[in-house]
Amino acid sequence: MSLINDAWIALNIGNSRLHWAAFNHNQIQEKYDIPHSPERSAVSPGENNLTSSNDRISRSYQSIPGLKIDSELWIASVVPNQLDYWRDFANLRCIDLDQVPLRQLYPTLGIDRALALWGAIELYGSPALVIDCGTAMTFTGANEKNELVGGAIVPGVRLQFQALGQQTAALPLIEQVETLPDRWARTTKSAIESGILNTLLAGIRSFIEDWNQQIGESAIVLTGGDANLIYLLLKSDHIRLDLDLVFWGMRSIRAATKES
Repeated sequence: MSLINDAWIALNIGNSRLHWAAFNHNQIQEKYDIPHSPERSAVSPGENNLTSSNDRISRSYQSIPGLKIDSELWIASVVPNQLDYWRDFANLRCIDLDQVPLRQLYPTLGIDRALALWGAIELYGSPALVIDCGTAMTFTGANEKNELVGGAIVPGVRLQFQALGQQTAALPLIEQVETLPDRWARTTKSAIESGILNTLLAGIRSFIEDWNQQIGESAIVLTGGDANLIYLLLKSDHIRLDLDLVFWGMRSIRAATKES
């Protein structure tokens, strides 16, 4: 670790990708997403996984001043077998649920949900509701006492499109959507887009309405891979967009650990 530059790496291992952020002086200098590492069974017997991992980090962040291969690596993971690749890393710090200073968490709550919620509270205050538009769309909220109120999980935008495209014989696989089609569509493609997006948007609005009735005024923040699309389609002045909530949560945990 460089004491002068305080450069470190955050790795959020999601359901479908590895999300990297390179920090310097607690500010993100660069972000990078890559696919999951291959299963260990698919790795050649003579391959040095640690060396491969080090090379990957070096290639990803070699352009960032002050960042070295021995910089601290802080990881939050919802995929256990992907975390295994990094357990021998010299300066590894794994973030567990009990490190997140939220109250009334339940043991199976995803660490990504907890960190995103804590990141939202750190930046925007509490109460807070986080809607993560990732592989799974999740709703996670906390009250003014930083107590977990609860949440919900539903298949995300891309996962719903993939399910129809891969599990049906005649329906096309839709890779990307940029605008909301007419509700009453006249082609198969636009009918799929209309059905999935309008249903998701109605569900999001319903959750937000119920949240506002129960909690009152609060921060409502969208994050995750499809957050830009959902933010554009919702068209609400009361909703924030922040794609880095998990990283802000990780930054807070690291700072608290350093202080203690």
